[in-house]
Amino acid sequence: MIFEIIKMAFESLFSNKTRSFLSMLGIIIGVSTVIAVFAIGQGAKNSVNAQFQNLSANSILVMSNQGRGAVATSKFKASDAQLIATQVPNVSAVTGAMEGNSSVSYGSVSKSYSVTGVDLNYFSVSNLKLQSGRAITQEDLDGKTMVAVLGSTAVTDLFPDGQNILGSTITVGGKKLEVIGVLNKTGSRMGPMSVDESVIVPLTTAEKDLLGSKGQVMVNVQADSVDNVATVSTNITSVLRTAHKLKTDAADDFRLMDAGSMVASAQASASLMSTLLTVIAAITLVVSGIGIMNVMLVTVAERTKEIGIAKAIGGKQSDILSQFLLESVILSTLGGLIGVIIGQIAIPVISYFNIMTLAASITGPLIGFSFSFFVGVFFGFYPAYKASRLDPVDALRSE
Repeated sequence: MIFEIIKMAFESLFSNKTRSFLSMLGIIIGVSTVIAVFAIGQGAKNSVNAQFQNLSANSILVMSNQGRGAVATSKFKASDAQLIATQVPNVSAVTGAMEGNSSVSYGSVSKSYSVTGVDLNYFSVSNLKLQSGRAITQEDLDGKTMVAVLGSTAVTDLFPDGQNILGSTITVGGKKLEVIGVLNKTGSRMGPMSVDESVIVPLTTAEKDLLGSKGQVMVNVQADSVDNVATVSTNITSVLRTAHKLKTDAADDFRLMDAGSMVASAQASASLMSTLLTVIAAITLVVSGIGIMNVMLVTVAERTKEIGIAKAIGGKQSDILSQFLLESVILSTLGGLIGVIIGQIAIPVISYFNIMTLAASITGPLIGFSFSFFVGVFFGFYPAYKASRLDPVDALRSE
């Protein structure tokens, strides 16, 4: 009997292919949207993690506040890193850097990249690893040596043929620099700078020959523990205000950002976006469910005589209810499966064309398909119940 009910449900759906497809269309779109939502959310989280993977939870970034609010000029310099290291307690490591943009060329290739002047501690504090070559040394800093370490993207752009990179001479802002190292690909950022699109040079070279007063100073301070981040931040503010001889009512000429707060804020924004999109997708599925209910109610009205005949020859209410409910569930689950397939195919396609950052997630297909099944049961029950409750005599009299 169960087999017969299933067979009749499929025959009924296939006898009205256009109506069945249109009923499924909303489910297909809704489930695909759910998968896309979770892919966008996962991609956003992965992007946040990649951006801050070179900053530990106890990192504090100190930057110039020049031009913000009432601060017209700033005395904040990269050399303040040493001041923080010697005068602020509970600090495990400090590194100072100067950043700016400059044209970089090699042969016929010319690009604009971030140029970062760094001190001796920069690579270890920032967790940067070399693919080949060497890092900046104290001798480079003392001698204001014209050398550079390139990010992976800069290497790919400037040396497309993969020729010998180490020892090559590139031009940065009209100055000749020798390439001494290549960084591993990271996909991360240090403040406003993309590590992969950077040219790293000795801090003294950047200050004297490449960036000068146009460079943006940033100091990365590592607290000895996450619990001491707030205390270290307060002490940094006190030490720098004293060193810069700022009056009591004067605004800070620097600003602090701790990595934990930045990551939390970025992840909160990504989660909020995912939540809003999920609500939109859920509304789409609910509207689709209402559409299925309407279609099933119309179907019941059209098949009243069929229902009367089924009851007259011994069909039970449970059999009628099962058949119509099964039709609704088939519509929703089949639409859900198609939506899952389309959603999963769309993720790599969209990622390939760099339209937006997406990452596959098992959560999206599971929730999307489960919700589609629930929609079929919930919105299909009333039409099925109504069909099962029809009086066989009245049903047979209907035209």
